[in-house]
Amino acid sequence: MTRNKERVGIVGAGRMGQPMVKHLVRHGYAVTAFDISADNLAKTRELGAATAAGPAELGANVDFVILGVGYDAEVNQVTQSPGGLLETLPRGAVVAVSSTVAPDTVKALAARAAERGVGVLDAPICRGRWFADEGKLLALFGGSAEVVERGRKVYGTFCSDMVHLGEVGHGQVAKAMNNLLLWINSIGLIEAGRIAESTGIDLPSLREALMMSSGKSQALEDWEQTSFTWALKDMQIVSMMADAAGLSLPVTGAVRELVKDARRVKATNPPGWSGKPA
Repeated sequence: MTRNKERVGIVGAGRMGQPMVKHLVRHGYAVTAFDISADNLAKTRELGAATAAGPAELGANVDFVILGVGYDAEVNQVTQSPGGLLETLPRGAVVAVSSTVAPDTVKALAARAAERGVGVLDAPICRGRWFADEGKLLALFGGSAEVVERGRKVYGTFCSDMVHLGEVGHGQVAKAMNNLLLWINSIGLIEAGRIAESTGIDLPSLREALMMSSGKSQALEDWEQTSFTWALKDMQIVSMMADAAGLSLPVTGAVRELVKDARRVKATNPPGWSGKPA
């Protein structure tokens, strides 16, 4: 590690966090990881990272922390609870929130962190597991120009694309809108697939044709990888945003309900767009 590189921490070293560790280490960063899974921590050590017993220990040894935990409550717990990151991070450190959470969650964290002299980078990531492996993720940044510039150097090790969208919270707004459109398209693919199947048409051939026309979508291209695992959480975030803005969004409301069953359908009896068994 050269002297001008951040000491990077990663909280949540699972399927997405481990490729991040791999790319960061390959680019010469000293990395410390924490995860509640002992297996995940063992894998990060194999990749060249140090490990910490908890958020506070990690915070005492890093300057830039990436959060990859699953939910808003976990982001708050690892940062603000007793024994959390804000207790031990040095002044001038940065917490980068790559979890998908509500915009208000990351804005509240930024206000609390500022009291400790710690910056917050709103940095949800898009694309997915295969892109993480290849170092080709997309980061959606919200934050000050100074914090974003620090983030570009770190995230540039595992992201091929980074976009600064505005202040803290705007990264999460962008991620929420991305995911809303993803699930609208994915629900549409279930319904379109059921109609098409009833006619006896070959779905993989139809998919090939649609990918050359206005029916083309990333959801259709990535149908095999779509699982709906996080769809309900995503739609709950969007619904909270709509309620806060006083907006009536009937399509959004319908999709929120439809994704509940879509996870089961995709896992057990999905339309055969890919021509492969579920």
